[in-house]
Amino acid sequence: MICTMRTARSLATLAAVFLAATPVADARPLSNREVLVLYNKADPESARLAEAYEDARGIPPSQILGLEMPLKADITRNEYNDSILKPLRDHFEDNRWWKRQRDAQGLLLPAENRIRTIVLMRGVPLRIQPTPAKPKENEPPPADPISPRDEASVDSELALFGIEDLPAKGVLKNAFFESVKPLSEMNLPYLVLIARIDAPTYATCKRMIDDAVETEKHGLWGRAYVDIANKFPQGDLWLTKLAAQSVRTGVPTVIDRFNDTFPKNYPMTGAAVYYGWYDGHVSGPFLNPTFMLRPGAVAVHLHSFSADQLSDPHKNWCAPLLVRGAAATVGNVYEPYLHLTHHFDIMHDRLLKGWTFAEAAWAAMPVTSWQGVTIGDPLYRPFLHIDGTGEKRAEDRDFRALRAAMRQWPNDADERRKKLAEAAEKLRSGNLAEGLALDFLAADDIPNAQIWLRRAKDLYEPREDKLRQDMQLIAIERAAKNNSAAIAALRNAKEKYGSLSAAEAISGWLDILDPPPPPVADPTQIPKQ
Repeated sequence: MICTMRTARSLATLAAVFLAATPVADARPLSNREVLVLYNKADPESARLAEAYEDARGIPPSQILGLEMPLKADITRNEYNDSILKPLRDHFEDNRWWKRQRDAQGLLLPAENRIRTIVLMRGVPLRIQPTPAKPKENEPPPADPISPRDEASVDSELALFGIEDLPAKGVLKNAFFESVKPLSEMNLPYLVLIARIDAPTYATCKRMIDDAVETEKHGLWGRAYVDIANKFPQGDLWLTKLAAQSVRTGVPTVIDRFNDTFPKNYPMTGAAVYYGWYDGHVSGPFLNPTFMLRPGAVAVHLHSFSADQLSDPHKNWCAPLLVRGAAATVGNVYEPYLHLTHHFDIMHDRLLKGWTFAEAAWAAMPVTSWQGVTIGDPLYRPFLHIDGTGEKRAEDRDFRALRAAMRQWPNDADERRKKLAEAAEKLRSGNLAEGLALDFLAADDIPNAQIWLRRAKDLYEPREDKLRQDMQLIAIERAAKNNSAAIAALRNAKEKYGSLSAAEAISGWLDILDPPPPPVADPTQIPKQ
C-alpha cells in the first residue's frame, strides 16, 4: 500500500482529503477561467509562450503569472520552495483565488479554489533534485525504496501545493485517481491538475498549442498503434485493455505483440494515437526523419526516464515524440516504479469519453509528489467529436466511416463488416479495407484478416501503406511460429520495397528471425600466443 510509505501525519492528511472527495453537481470540462498560466520571467521565450497560450485559449490576463525562477531544468528543493512554491501561494492569497482553513487534524488546506489547473510554460524548471543524504555507517538499505526519496517533478509536487507542511519524502495519494467523474463533479479544492507545454523548441511548443485548438474543431481521426512488448504483466495489461477500447470505439488499431518493439522506420502512416513500451530511448518509426504523427496526436512510450529531459529531440521519449508531431504525452523524470506511473488504459478511456487531457492524465496517475509529468494543453479534448460531430474533412472520411459503422452496429459484427466491405470496394479505400482487416484480427479471425490485408494492399497507392499490409501478413506468420514462411516473405518484401526508408523495418525483423552469421575472423588479426 502506498499509504504505508508515509508518516502518521501523512496518513491523517490522506484521510482528510479522501473524506473531502464527495460528488457535487453540474458536470462540465475544465474551462479557461479555471486555468493559471505560469511562466519563467527570466526566460523571454517562456513569456512569449504564455502570451500565445493566453490568446489561443482566451485565458483572462489576470491569470497569467510570471515568477523569477532559475534558468535550468533541475533545481534543488530549496530553490523550488523559494522561487515557485512560496510566491505561488502568496499570489493565490493576494488574488483571493482560494480559501484555506484548518481541518479536524489541524492541517491548513484549501476548502475552496477557483483555479483547477496550472499550465507551466517551457522555461519553468522540470525536476527537483534529490536532497543529498548523509551516509550512516552500517545502516542497512531501507526495506521500502520509495519512502526515503524526495526527488520529484516540479509538476507533481505542485499538485497539492495549497496544503501546508506536507513531507517531501515519499508519495502522496491522488484522490482523483480512477475517477469516473470529471473534476467538476468532485469536491477536491486542494488538488490542482498540473500540465506543461514544453518541448525542445519554442516552435514545437507553439505547434502543440495550435494543433490542440485546431483539432478540437474536427476531432482527432486516424489509426492507433499499440506496441505490447511483453515486459511486465501490469503494463502489458494496460496496453491490451486500451487497444480493446480503441477497437470497440471503431478506431482502426494496429497491434504489435512481439517482445521487440516496432522496428526502425516501420510505416506508421496515419498515426493519431501511439502507446508503447519499453525502450530506453526513441526507436522504431520515430527514427525516420520524415515521419510525422497526425496533427493533434496523443503519443506515449512508457519508460522510467521518458521525460528525464525535454530539450534533446534524440534522447528519451517525450521530447522526440513531441518533435515528431504529438500534441500530448506523459512521462517520468526519475525512476517511478511501474505501479506509480500513469495507467495508460485509464487515460485512454477518459480521453475517448471526451475528457480534457489534464483530467484524463490525472485520473490515470495514482500519486502526487512523485515523478510524473503531463505535457500538452490541459484543456485539449482530442476526442470531442468521436460521436461524429465537428467539421468534416476529406482526409478524415474513412476513419469517420469506421467509427460510424461501430456506432451503428456495435453488437452485429456480421452486418458491420458487410457494410464496410461494400464501402471499401465502392470507394476503393485502402483505409476501410485495412480497418476491416484489423476488425477481423481483433476477433482472431485470421483467414478473413489475411483476405482484407491483401485487398487493402491492392487498394492503397502509397508504397508505405502497401508495405504495412505485408508486414501485418508477416506478423501473422511470426505469431503462428511459421518462421520459414515469415523469412521468405520478408526477403521478398525487401526486394520489392528496398528503395523505401521504411524498408529498414523489414531488415529489423529479418535480423531477429534470420540473424546473419558472425563475421569470419581475420587470421592476420589473431594475436600470437
